[in-house]
Amino acid sequence: MKTVKKLGIWMDHSIAYLMEFTNSPFEIKTIESKFSIDEKKLKSSKISEVLINKEKHILYDYYNKIGEAIKNYKQIVLFGPAGAKVEFFDVLSEDERFVKIKFEIKETDKMNMHQQHDFVLEYFANN
Repeated sequence: MKTVKKLGIWMDHSIAYLMEFTNSPFEIKTIESKFSIDEKKLKSSKISEVLINKEKHILYDYYNKIGEAIKNYKQIVLFGPAGAKVEFFDVLSEDERFVKIKFEIKETDKMNMHQQHDFVLEYFANN
């Protein structure tokens, strides 16, 4: 029987931690973003369309890097505190390379590395 490749991704707009579910210790891959808009400044000031578009391109590049890293998995859980996981899923939904991957999105609080690891172990042990 072939093992289904499973992956947990804790992410926000600045960093993603990719953790493959295996019987051996996790290897964690980190992908960082150069996204830097301060949400408070964005809400309290008028930022030019040029700056907003630049930041959208930075996020799109970040999501594409993650996409390249996950294309060979069959089941993925996206989790974390921010809306980045939903935005990332929306980008993937438009790409036919990811149609056969089963995704689930879970809202979680900020987590340290140990909590992320435990979340992925528990999630896939029950799925």
